[in-house]
Amino acid sequence: MTQEPASSALRARAETLSAPLPPLQAHAEQLARALLMGGHGRRQSGMGDEFWQYRPAQAGDPGRAIDWRRSGRSDGHFVREKEWQAAQSVHLWVDLSASMGFSSDKSIPPKSDRSALLAMALSILLMKGGERVALASLGTPPRIGTLQLRRIAEGLSQEGPEDYGAPDTALFLPHARAVFLSDFLGPIEQVEQAVAAASDRGIAGVLYQILDPAEEAFPYQGRTVFTSMSGALSHETLRASDLRSRYLDRLAERKDHLARIAHHAGWRFATHHTDHADLPALLWLYEALEGPR
Repeated sequence: MTQEPASSALRARAETLSAPLPPLQAHAEQLARALLMGGHGRRQSGMGDEFWQYRPAQAGDPGRAIDWRRSGRSDGHFVREKEWQAAQSVHLWVDLSASMGFSSDKSIPPKSDRSALLAMALSILLMKGGERVALASLGTPPRIGTLQLRRIAEGLSQEGPEDYGAPDTALFLPHARAVFLSDFLGPIEQVEQAVAAASDRGIAGVLYQILDPAEEAFPYQGRTVFTSMSGALSHETLRASDLRSRYLDRLAERKDHLARIAHHAGWRFATHHTDHADLPALLWLYEALEGPR
């Protein structure tokens, strides 16, 4: 008897999670139709009828895309881009580092499982609404369809060797949307730089922090050895309870810093705990992407 691949199992669970959301799906389809039929474009280049901007021509642009009148006024060639009134692009960065594999109890899913499930279910809902989705770790552009869902599921089944992940926005499309799913317990400067770089390209998004309940409450007492998931870092204490107040202060500072990063970039920030239900988390993420740009 063969074992079901992890990516197939993940997609099946994500389908199950997204299935009970017909009103949400209907709302997404209504928004997509409004964009196609009305004048509420997303200010994103594509096949719309309204002029948006000029951009320098790049290798691979067909000659018919060159605006020769605009190019004649300068030394370079320029492409006349139009507003895209069809589908929006959404980039997902999901932290695949070792720290996301933590779970304080067998009855609670690891952070990696919860983040992968939410990312997959969100991808399904977005594509049903006509939007293109990309998983940052795959290094491919946003796409739509069954094959893309399978690619995303396979990508979410991977795990990195490092303790903490760092967002990579290098391939994010300008004026797209982004979702970062992580515990954000690593170097916060990398998160700040990634959000700033994305914001500079007109990308709006969401920082969604996923924590195990033990990481929120710090229930440890007595002699305790704290070891990172990769084993690279270790700290032993005889009185773990003495660390609790300092730890909680640091965690509160970290959350406040993340909230400020999101606020300054026009993004949204929230925290989800893995012992809480997954459906409200999915609803929050989807609605956060519907918010004003």
